[in-house]
Amino acid sequence: METKIETHGKYKIVTQEGISFVEIEMNNEDVTTESGAMRYYQGNIEMEVPKTSMGGFFKAALTSESVFKPKYTGSGTLVLEPSLGCFFAIELDNEEYILDKGAFWACDSSITVGAFRNTGMNSLFGGEGWFQTSVKGTGTVIVAAPGPIKIIDLKNSKLVVDGSFAIARQGVLDFSVAKSTKSLFGSLVSGEGMVNTIAGTGKVYLAPIPNHTSMLQDIIRSAVGQIGRK
Repeated sequence: METKIETHGKYKIVTQEGISFVEIEMNNEDVTTESGAMRYYQGNIEMEVPKTSMGGFFKAALTSESVFKPKYTGSGTLVLEPSLGCFFAIELDNEEYILDKGAFWACDSSITVGAFRNTGMNSLFGGEGWFQTSVKGTGTVIVAAPGPIKIIDLKNSKLVVDGSFAIARQGVLDFSVAKSTKSLFGSLVSGEGMVNTIAGTGKVYLAPIPNHTSMLQDIIRSAVGQIGRK
């Protein structure tokens, strides 16, 4: 089967036989990754785990993200864990993006990885939780998604999403949760309930259609979890 390679600076996104992984060619530089993302590395590369505060532990628990984001330093090849989903790159230019839970995968050391706090109904009913991951600065960010990406370029307009498949959005955009219709009763009987609204001017990365293999993986994981609870 044909191998597809997308190159974004030192990052290569390799897809073969329905499986994707990220390969990073480092030349005396630093890279930050998600915890547990490393598959193997070759060359003069060292790993360190930056210290964090109690506040960092608290935010990590609420984001379902690991508080430990290892940093790899040196020269060589770093290969990250494969996925049945997809990976894509976002080039930041002194800006901020908000990522969905589990979407952060790797980035340049020039990028600051933190937490973005959703407020009120946005956190309770939006399906995104109290905190999401924030990436800020200038450089490349590698993002994980359950399927192919569609980029929506908003220009002083709004996007309504029923579900948690808005993988990434620019930080300048407003995020809110609202009823799908004007009345609560209408929202309930429509079958849509509460929906996420993203408004303003900026880019949104959607993954509306998950890969069939990724979807099957989620179904199996859910079934195994139900068996374990019996």
